[in-house]
Amino acid sequence: MKTWIPVAQANEFMPSGGGCVLIGNKQIAIFNFNKTEWYAVQNRCPHRQQMVLSRGIIGSQQGEHKVTCPLHKNSYSLVTGEHLGGHTHWKLETYAVKVEAGMVYVGIEPMELKEWQLETQSLPGISHHNMGGSPPG
Repeated sequence: MKTWIPVAQANEFMPSGGGCVLIGNKQIAIFNFNKTEWYAVQNRCPHRQQMVLSRGIIGSQQGEHKVTCPLHKNSYSLVTGEHLGGHTHWKLETYAVKVEAGMVYVGIEPMELKEWQLETQSLPGISHHNMGGSPPG
């Protein structure tokens, strides 16, 4: 059974954008599509092991929501975590997300809670961006 961790207010995320939160020692990229569909994946791009996906470009490919790494343009499904270019060894961890009373929650499995440590906090100045734009300064 998942533990639902409150991570940020929904209004801290720009529509059709993303941000990064820290759950214990794990960076999680959270994305929304017009405040109606929410996704959470690891923030680390498997290609070069850099913490950049929360600043990636989000969109759709053949009806599936995706994030594209801002550095090397690798695209990943926000639903399954699969690399959309066929690299089976590059896969993102995905997490359940829900929004209740304006708060965004990430669902974490019990085994992950032990691994990550239980303390939850937002990264200083939660990292936001617009789809295809520059992060606000």
